[in-house]
Amino acid sequence: MKMLSPPAIAPPFAAYAHGVEVPAGKRLVVTSGQLALAADGTVPEGAEAQARLCLANCAAILAEAGMGPQDVIRISTFVTGRDHMAGYIRARDAWLAGLVRLPASTLVIVSGFTRQEFLVEVEMTAAG
Repeated sequence: MKMLSPPAIAPPFAAYAHGVEVPAGKRLVVTSGQLALAADGTVPEGAEAQARLCLANCAAILAEAGMGPQDVIRISTFVTGRDHMAGYIRARDAWLAGLVRLPASTLVIVSGFTRQEFLVEVEMTAAG
């Protein structure tokens, strides 16, 4: 897979690629949006803790398909306010640390989720 960063546009301003090219013959895995709901039903407080759990939930789905962070080609994230962006970005950057090829990424501010305590939702697409 190859990161795409055309010189005609501004470079990414965080840890992501503008695009990712997936060669023919790769398997695709798409996760549903993962909220910060632990297996025991608890929800951590704060955007960074919630983002870490969302990323861990996505990682568990990828692992079931024999994939990991190195296979992610796109991350889409939704937060309930600008004040939650920094915590999410810290968690995402830690999760992606050490990768040579970064995924494409979108971050959107939304009005809310199914339960008020949820602050972050993350979904991924991977190819391997």
